[in-house]
Amino acid sequence: MTVIKHKEQRVGVFIDTQNLYHSARNLYQARVNFGAVLKDAVAGRKLVRAVAYVITTEAGDEKNFFEALAKQGIETKTKDLQIFAGGAKKADWDVGIAVDAITMAPKLDTVVLVSGDGDFVPLIEYLRVHSGIQAEVASFGKSTSGKLREATADFLDLSAFPRKYLMGMK
Repeated sequence: MTVIKHKEQRVGVFIDTQNLYHSARNLYQARVNFGAVLKDAVAGRKLVRAVAYVITTEAGDEKNFFEALAKQGIETKTKDLQIFAGGAKKADWDVGIAVDAITMAPKLDTVVLVSGDGDFVPLIEYLRVHSGIQAEVASFGKSTSGKLREATADFLDLSAFPRKYLMGMK
């Protein structure tokens, strides 16, 4: 599949914040530099919208993080952390990300999904086949689904340059 990137290409970036956060923490014991990820995901093209899907907790410790994302030009969509009777916790934005990407597709030439979650393979395939747009993925290759990598037009492996995409790396 030929990947086309030019400065007039309209790009939407959809960031699965939890996926990136946990990958960075588990692989590198570090935090994600979302500004650097956004810059390279857009790759000099015309950014239409960048959305980070985030979870809020009862403690509300996320305020500074949300402000930092906003300063980078990244809009946040929030969802409360669900805590079930047995203590299990759930924080999942997969359906919201998919719906937003499909809804915005007519206004875009390229969708960049920032996640390594293999559950997004049907989204990538749908965007390519039914919307006719270029669907790209950016994530840490070491924790990215092989099927997701195969499905995408272009893969930005954040593991290739961890110091560029991480903060507080030991």
